[in-house]
Amino acid sequence: MAQPSNEPSLSVIDRVRRALGRTEPIGAPINPPPVIDEPITRLVQSDIGLGELFARRAEENKMIVHRVYPEELSPTLVRLLMDRNCRRLALPDSPLLRKLNVIDNLRGAGLDASTWDQMSLDEVYDCDAGVTDVFAAVAETGSLVIRPTPQHGRALSLVPLVHVAIVQPLDLVADLVDLFDNATREGNRHGLTIISGPSKTSDIEMNLVTGVHGPCAVGVLLLQ
Repeated sequence: MAQPSNEPSLSVIDRVRRALGRTEPIGAPINPPPVIDEPITRLVQSDIGLGELFARRAEENKMIVHRVYPEELSPTLVRLLMDRNCRRLALPDSPLLRKLNVIDNLRGAGLDASTWDQMSLDEVYDCDAGVTDVFAAVAETGSLVIRPTPQHGRALSLVPLVHVAIVQPLDLVADLVDLFDNATREGNRHGLTIISGPSKTSDIEMNLVTGVHGPCAVGVLLLQ
């Protein structure tokens, strides 16, 4: 049986150090790790054609991609939402969406559109679709990147059964290296949500089901 310590003031670390025969913390690693020369292989070598590459990869990820001009955006968005019986919508308070008059056009089409600052998190669960802009769109992987802010709640793209993202050309980045470089330069690389298609879940019998833990359909309107 272990005997009680006669020095109750010693911390656990102090006792471990004493047991190892050390009187003070180690100032430097005994065996510093070797430097590994591991260059990064970039699969996308140019910014030319990022839109086409992103669209192809996103479609491979089972996203619904429409290439649209600004004047075609709202009619295409309304048609996409109505085709999926989406009537109640949640949107971020976004400068891009305001510039494109997205909210007014949705309401003009008879849809119930509310922005994040006008609703609670509980109300998002009653919405049929979330319509958002994006922080970035990664061409190499066909992924959408959302960065939550006080004006853009994370739930908008994760809770409703349908998510439609509006992507403008300046949102496109070649790969994840560029994505994290950009996020670091802006001082916030934490909390990014990377969306690679509709939510997919497989049970123990390998039956694939979409939409159990997120949107069952993801649409992308890629501005030209």
